[in-house]
Amino acid sequence: MGKKSGFFILMVLILSAALGWQVYQRLLESGQKFSSRDMATRPIPVEVASVQQDSIQQQRTFSGTLQAQTETVVAPKVSGRIEQLNVDLADLVSPGQVVAQLDNDEYVQLVRQAEAELAVARANLAEAQSQLKIAERELQRIDKLRQRGVSSESQSDAAKADQLTKQVHVEVTRAQVTRAESALEGARIRLGYTTVTASWRGDSEQRVVAERYVDEGETVSANTPLLRIVELDPITVVFFVTERDYALLQQGQSANLTTDAYPGESFSGTVVRISPVFRESTRQAQVELRVTNPLLRLKPGMFVRVTVTLEQADDAVIIPEQALITRDGRSGVFVVSTDGETVNWRPVTLGIQQGSRVQVTGEPLTGQVVVLGQQLLDDGSPIRIAREATGTRP
Repeated sequence: MGKKSGFFILMVLILSAALGWQVYQRLLESGQKFSSRDMATRPIPVEVASVQQDSIQQQRTFSGTLQAQTETVVAPKVSGRIEQLNVDLADLVSPGQVVAQLDNDEYVQLVRQAEAELAVARANLAEAQSQLKIAERELQRIDKLRQRGVSSESQSDAAKADQLTKQVHVEVTRAQVTRAESALEGARIRLGYTTVTASWRGDSEQRVVAERYVDEGETVSANTPLLRIVELDPITVVFFVTERDYALLQQGQSANLTTDAYPGESFSGTVVRISPVFRESTRQAQVELRVTNPLLRLKPGMFVRVTVTLEQADDAVIIPEQALITRDGRSGVFVVSTDGETVNWRPVTLGIQQGSRVQVTGEPLTGQVVVLGQQLLDDGSPIRIAREATGTRP
């Protein structure tokens, strides 16, 4: 009796559960149909923004380093002990300014020796010229005696040979004078090298001592660096770009740079050089920017951030970036109808992007676009404008 009663209760429970499940499914399908009809007819609240016509720029910011426009290493052309250094680190230097003086006692003596040798060579030349004149007079005397039949032909030949010998001796001593003059000039030049001056090519009137390598009293050999002098106005910025931005760069483009040394300030520059090759290790190309630096505030070695305007469009059609949505693999926007009650789907071609502003090209686009709620929309969907976004600028 107990087994039959339990089996009966179990069957009642199973039938009740099946009946309840069918009722639930019907109620659920009914609710979904109602929801779909409701969504299709009820206006969807959205936010919109106006399509603008304005100028827009595509900018990139790169990390770079400041470098001196040019630099010169000052070194003596002769060896010697440094008696005096006239400039020090950070001093301004003009072209032709004496920056160092070497001990010149040895070179002064060499000049005096060369002067003495020149004097001897000139005396030898005077003596040779005098002997030549005597030989020429003797030849003339022998020729006159021969005409009168007093002297022989052999005496005439001997006088002629002596005259030619004296003439050759004059040429030799004259060459010795030239050699002595050259030696004296060389000694004077080497003496002048003991006075070390700053010199460079270019129009800059002043440069700055960036490094000093020696101290007074040190003995240096020829071509030993004493000072490094750099030009800081203008100054050069070096940065590197990838292939994506390389094609958009060209000489003459303007740029702005900032540095942590002067927060809140920016400096303007111009692109002057673009490398024709990419580095294989980084796949980047070097770009150089020239920046005016009249107050010499920017220094080589500083880290800077360079912002370059790669593209610019005037009178462009601009929409907020948040208005864009992708449907069927294409970017587009929902444009509000003139009565403000429905929207139309419009595919667009993207152009320059600046912050949250995007340029769109193709068919003319005017009016308002949906910037919030477009995920719920289809072409022709009814809408209710909750509010209009204020502006599209970043």
